[in-house]
Amino acid sequence: MNRPLKSSDPIVRHPRWLVVSAIGLAQILVWGTSYYLIAVLARPIEMDTGWSYTWIAGGLSFGFLVSGLVSPYVGRQIERFGGRPVLAAGALVLALGMVLLGTAPNVYAYLLAWTVLGVGMGAGLYDPAFAALGRLYGDQARGAITLTTLWGGFASTVCWPLSQYLVSSIGWRGTCLTYAALDLAVVAPLYWFGLPSEPARPILPRAQARAASILPPRLRLAFWLIAINTTISAVVITVMSVHLIALLSDRGTSVETAIALGTLIGPAQVGARLVEMWLARKHHPVWTMLLASILPSCGLALLFGAPAIAAAGILLYGSGSGLRSIARGSVPLAIFGPEGYATLMGRLAMPALIFQAAAPALGAMLLSFGGSSGTLLAMVGLSALNMLFVLPLLRHAGRPAF
Repeated sequence: MNRPLKSSDPIVRHPRWLVVSAIGLAQILVWGTSYYLIAVLARPIEMDTGWSYTWIAGGLSFGFLVSGLVSPYVGRQIERFGGRPVLAAGALVLALGMVLLGTAPNVYAYLLAWTVLGVGMGAGLYDPAFAALGRLYGDQARGAITLTTLWGGFASTVCWPLSQYLVSSIGWRGTCLTYAALDLAVVAPLYWFGLPSEPARPILPRAQARAASILPPRLRLAFWLIAINTTISAVVITVMSVHLIALLSDRGTSVETAIALGTLIGPAQVGARLVEMWLARKHHPVWTMLLASILPSCGLALLFGAPAIAAAGILLYGSGSGLRSIARGSVPLAIFGPEGYATLMGRLAMPALIFQAAAPALGAMLLSFGGSSGTLLAMVGLSALNMLFVLPLLRHAGRPAF
């Protein structure tokens, strides 16, 4: 239920545009210094250290595993204390992880760094950001979630070229230390000063039930369908995000052209999110989730073609990826309601992040044994399969279930 706002209310003192802008700008750097990092740094790390590409990509896998394990705890802390302290702490942990990564003397220290980065990712990527917005705005958070993803859509567009420039200028270690400084000096203050301080509150009975994995019978199937869909989407998008440049290079595209094609993903994500924001009041977000499952399959199939066709495929894939980010936050809110939303998001994030942990290593193995064609075929198949898990959710499209 929405309550009347007072002048002392943190939502009034921190207007929505300020909160969304702070979270959104921070998300560009958070994603760029974690999720999108290895796509550009993997080969330079391999050439400098001699560590195997599989182990290097596996560092991100390890980070995702840790992130998945801490996500339910993060969701409960946001439910209790609000997003400001949790997201700011996540930025500080990311900064520490980047320092450890940039100074890692061997592969064991490299994996230790990704352990720390995994904690920061679990407290800093989209799921905790959406949970923070859900706690602030309740069932009115869909618009804020969409606006946040508009900012986040520029992460690869900004950070892939930036990473390439930094690597060529100061090496991969210097790049990591630069990103650590950005997390410390930019991201943490954005969260701390851009989000309101919310009073601690006890977790309500309904939220406690969700934390204990108890849902009404008619909603249990919806929970698992959403969890499976978001997990498969996460695997496909992670494989492509980590290995897109290597995959395109394997098909004869130069590194510069591959990076240029990769930067199309950001504008495609933003464009799709703008369209969704314009149409949001006219449809249930389940339809957004369905489209987010269709477009990547079509787009990845086009990567089998010439570079011009591949560019069109990247745009379709990026559009689906952009819509998927909105769906993962707005569909649970629409179906389950705002009470206990942060806790529920932590639970939904856990399987996706754990399976994402296998995605970078899986992509590396697919590229090693099946080449670019085998990798693309597997990702097209998974994306097509993912549509089947959305269709039963359409019955919720005509009415709110909470």
